[in-house]
Amino acid sequence: MDTHTPSPHPRPQPRPTRRAVLTTAAAGALVALTAPAVSAAPGRRSPAPETVALPDGIRPEGITSGPGTTYYVGSLADGRIVTGDLLAGTVATLLPGAAGRALRGLFHDDHGGVVWAVGGVTTGSVTEGHVWCVDATTGAVMHDVVVPGAGFLNDLVVTDSAVWVTDSRVDRLTVITHDHATMSVSGPTFVPLTGAWPAGDGVANNANGIRLLPDGDIVLNNSRVGGLWQVTPATGATREIPVRGGPGIIGGDGLETDGSVLYNVRGSAQYEVSVLRLAPTGTGWSAKWTGARTDDTLDIPSTATLAGGWLWAVNARFGAASPGTASYWITRLPAV
Repeated sequence: MDTHTPSPHPRPQPRPTRRAVLTTAAAGALVALTAPAVSAAPGRRSPAPETVALPDGIRPEGITSGPGTTYYVGSLADGRIVTGDLLAGTVATLLPGAAGRALRGLFHDDHGGVVWAVGGVTTGSVTEGHVWCVDATTGAVMHDVVVPGAGFLNDLVVTDSAVWVTDSRVDRLTVITHDHATMSVSGPTFVPLTGAWPAGDGVANNANGIRLLPDGDIVLNNSRVGGLWQVTPATGATREIPVRGGPGIIGGDGLETDGSVLYNVRGSAQYEVSVLRLAPTGTGWSAKWTGARTDDTLDIPSTATLAGGWLWAVNARFGAASPGTASYWITRLPAV
């Protein structure tokens, strides 16, 4: 997250007429989907808004959802979390902002009824990495874990027993164990990324999005060199996931999964979400590029979440001329 190649021309503001397209490798065609005139596919909740407006100046980055179509978006500007219903298009503050706090990745934990958030708190010239656990109903901060030696905590995934966090400028995963029964947490431990992982320089963003593979291994993308990467959680041993078809995975921000389907936000271009199909091999996993979701209203999306049968991407609009007063929104896209 928080990394992109600026476009020479600003993207347009959301327009009232929707034009969503699916680019397929096999057909090489663009298929227009006009939401108001077409009934939703099976499993998709309808009616659903084309976009969901967020507060001006929020500078969003992470989005997560649950239960149902409830969503949560975090702010780079002041570390607030806003919430609402994606189908109703509502928005309200869950966690108020705080001076110096910036949130990046978010993950809703259905079992605990909490939202986990990663980011940092800057005091003067010093930034500390933090992982927060926030009550998804009241906004109360249940845990605030400081991560020693953090460079740029970026995204996370939550399992039944632990929170796994990427650090884009330190080649390691941060691990915080938790107990759903007591909602207690441990201090952070670290798993170095080894094997085929492309070592970073501590400046450019490296590891970014993170999700679980169907067998319990971890999948990462890499903002600096691209590609998809399979990590063994116990050891940090990493291998590259071969990708067939498409224009190539040249970068990436947030990841989202639905069984064997992997969504990579800005994986192949700045204004799209790459769609890949995962398959097991004798040595790990492979991926096939099956297309990309794009839309007129996408403007440097950062992360995405699945809810109500749709894929919802939040637009970070990195590089906006006046981010403190700019408009921000969530874009609805068709899920697989």
